[in-house]
Amino acid sequence: MSEEPVTVSIRDLGVVAALVTCGFEVEEMNRDSNGRTYFIFQQTAALDDVVNGYYSDTLQVQARKLTDNTKMLKGRIYADK
Repeated sequence: MSEEPVTVSIRDLGVVAALVTCGFEVEEMNRDSNGRTYFIFQQTAALDDVVNGYYSDTLQVQARKLTDNTKMLKGRIYADK
């Protein structure tokens, strides 16, 4: 019997861009009834570490790559509307 992987839903674009920059893959995107977009990731300890690093301001990423990923994610959000 296989278990479904545990996922986490994140709305904060800054966190999502940081995760993508660190190599995490967006599993899917969902939009709620108010039109807000949520990005779904597989829940892992490494993902939690990056999220915690983001909020504690200790995460280090390549600035240009982060900016490029933010633009790409915005494109994905607005392409679905």
